[in-house]
Amino acid sequence: MLGLIILSCYRYRFNADSSPQRLLEIHAHSESCRAARFINDGHAIITGSSDRSILATDLETGSPIARLENAHEDAIFSLINLTESTVATGDDQGCVKVWDTRQRSCCNSFNVHDDYVSDMTFASDSMKLLSTSGDGTLSVCNLRTNKIQSQSEFSEEELLSVVIMKNGRKVICGSQNGTLLLYSWGFFKDCSDRFTALSPNSIDSLLKLDEDRVITGSENGLISLLGILPNRVIQPLAEHSEYPIECLAFSHDRKYLGSISHDQLLKMWDLDDLLQNSGNAQNDQAPVSDSDSDAMDMDTKPPKSRKGAKRKNEHANDATSSFFADL
Repeated sequence: MLGLIILSCYRYRFNADSSPQRLLEIHAHSESCRAARFINDGHAIITGSSDRSILATDLETGSPIARLENAHEDAIFSLINLTESTVATGDDQGCVKVWDTRQRSCCNSFNVHDDYVSDMTFASDSMKLLSTSGDGTLSVCNLRTNKIQSQSEFSEEELLSVVIMKNGRKVICGSQNGTLLLYSWGFFKDCSDRFTALSPNSIDSLLKLDEDRVITGSENGLISLLGILPNRVIQPLAEHSEYPIECLAFSHDRKYLGSISHDQLLKMWDLDDLLQNSGNAQNDQAPVSDSDSDAMDMDTKPPKSRKGAKRKNEHANDATSSFFADL
């Protein structure tokens, strides 16, 4: 699914042996559709818009299931799935809300940031919702207590993307100046490591491949595969265009990697081919780290069980603004 600046959502079917087929066009909002996710086991979609509304739509018929007008006081910028029946949204002024899709009501609300909520991720085992913002902070909200549990010190650069890695022990944030900030779980005030190999190009999108590797999308259109602890560039995977990578997502079977950029194109990459090529090059890459504390961040323990101009302004000029995880 694609969300567009022109207010609509498109549903496509992809097949390796044929051209993409458009199955459905949904006129979802009165202003740009900025974020979208599948819900109800893929039978419906939920979209967030700069018109401040949230819309759930049936994928087979294109009919609206539910609409929440004025869901936020400001334009919605980001949206993610939390559980089977909850999603979270973030707006341009730093407010994060959690919604029950069955009750169609707000469960939690956090005025956590001073600028737009650029990205979010969820730690389901501890019920912690993590968000990054244009104000340069990473925040942790506890959904059990409905409190803001922790917030990092202000970074000089906007934080644009976030993932949890190393079996929950590390939080990785992409920044406007191309630095990856690594935080140790439970110690969110300041990052424990900085990885600068992709600087100065902003890291607009992060997609976790596994607990040790992350795929990055940068403002120069380059898609790269990075190793985390030891920090290293394994290799560039693909080049979408000369424009910023707005979003990355896997297909449902993880066979394909999808990317969108300001060139108004959705591109699908054969992930097996990309990773096979990266495997051949991995031995040639030397570890690179800018760690402030090597002893703290060496990954020696076994895994435990269990944007200059604000990015929202750049986002508003993009013709293809969002697309779903698990295409």
